[in-house]
Order: sequence, then structure tokens, then C-alpha cells
Amino acid sequence: MSEQAAPLSFEAALAELESIVAQLERGDLLLEEMLALYARGQQLAEWCARKLDEATLTLHVLQDDNAQA
Repeated sequence: MSEQAAPLSFEAALAELESIVAQLERGDLLLEEMLALYARGQQLAEWCARKLDEATLTLHVLQDDNAQA
């Protein structure tokens, strides 16, 4: 996340993303505000996807380690 710091946790990122979606769905924003929120939402969605991929990889490694033990 280049412009703003990454959230402290996956849960914080998801909560911020949900808040952004709710604001965008209201439809009462100026175009500039909507574009900025959309961009931030994209950043958060990508960050969350990376975190989920990392967690999945960790689980696979742990499962492989347990299967070999």
C-alpha cells in the first residue's frame, strides 16, 4: 500500500473495506471522494488477498510438515 500505511491486521483492513463499500453504496459522494475511496478500497482488497494467500501457504506448509511427521 503505497499512499497509506497498511492496516495493523487483516480484520482492520476488512472493516475499513466494508466501511468504504457502504459509503460508495450510499451514492452521496462527490466524484473525487468516490474515486479516492475506490482507490483505497482496491488497495485494501489487494492487501487482504495477499494476506489470505500467505495464510493459505502457511497452512499448506504446516499440513505437509504434519503429514511427514
